[in-house]
Amino acid sequence: MSVIHRVAAVAAAAAVAGAAGLMLAPAAGATAHQQSSFIGPFHKLATIGSTVPGNGDVNPYGMVAIRHSRGKLRRGDVLISNFNNKANLQGTGTTIVQVSPRGRRTLFAHVSPSGLPGACPGGVGLTTALAVVHGWVIVGSLPTSNGMSATAKAGCLIVLDSHGRVRETISGHGINGPWDMAALSAGPFAELFVTNVLNGTVAANGAVVHHGTVLRLTLRFRAGRAPRLVARTRIGSGFAERTDPSALVVGPTGAGLGRNGTLYIADSASNRIAAIPDAPFRLTSAGTGRTVTRNGALATPLGLTMAPNGDVLTVNGGNGKLVEITPAGVQVATRQLDRSGRPAGAGALFGLVVKRHGRGIYYVDDATNTLRLLH
Repeated sequence: MSVIHRVAAVAAAAAVAGAAGLMLAPAAGATAHQQSSFIGPFHKLATIGSTVPGNGDVNPYGMVAIRHSRGKLRRGDVLISNFNNKANLQGTGTTIVQVSPRGRRTLFAHVSPSGLPGACPGGVGLTTALAVVHGWVIVGSLPTSNGMSATAKAGCLIVLDSHGRVRETISGHGINGPWDMAALSAGPFAELFVTNVLNGTVAANGAVVHHGTVLRLTLRFRAGRAPRLVARTRIGSGFAERTDPSALVVGPTGAGLGRNGTLYIADSASNRIAAIPDAPFRLTSAGTGRTVTRNGALATPLGLTMAPNGDVLTVNGGNGKLVEITPAGVQVATRQLDRSGRPAGAGALFGLVVKRHGRGIYYVDDATNTLRLLH
């Protein structure tokens, strides 16, 4: 069955039975995996611009490249969510900024906790879970009241239109500390693959618990109206997670979907990259998945994305390095993206996306609150 027919069949099943996923064909220009490194030709670092909006929010986390212009969204720009407020309290950031390739920063949205149209337990603290689907922006919230993990709440997914207006929230359904997200769409449907890090974490008070999850949420998009959740499946479970005085929480973070339907997860607390097979279609949990690679150049992998050649790209929270990994688990290349702090680069990296046409990698530098480019 072709990908197109498979998508149609699965989308129909999701609408009727609420229990299926969908998958996209490979991105335009994608090629079969080659042993050569995608980041190999890139050796230059450039600062594109500040990510700090007018209200002073800092700690840029989530990133997504805008592929199509609509409303305030401009093709080629990058959306970035901020996790901290101007007092640098984690889980209190309320802004999404849009930065152009030339460094022009505009405020895409300010999400007021008092203006949410639905439930979002705890309020607003925008995380790395950020996606644009059919011109709608979806962002995760893992809020705190004072920047401390003891006050962290379940949060929600917040849905905004292309003009930056909040239109709905999605909470419950297993959403508990949405930390990162990958998204795919076809026709009027989309799949969100959401990592969650608060299942028993706060109650454990710093001890490691193994309750982190990955959810697949199926959304149906309707003309002029906010998308509707039509299915929910837990496809990953048992991931290590814990609270942390400097990082707030450590657990399953970055998510990226390979062309064969494998979902790759940055299993931060276990210092490995995990793989969940058949992620768009599976109906049961794969547990913590298959270990693709562990340790080596990895040092608390956080943000994750897929390279055009099919490799996994992840950034380390422990040492400011970018690591490229083949689907077979070979760590083929690294680049030092940040050297601030002690040890060098610690806590500086989170979100990353590939630039249009594969001409580099955008990433956020939390140490300087900037958007940067490896090219």
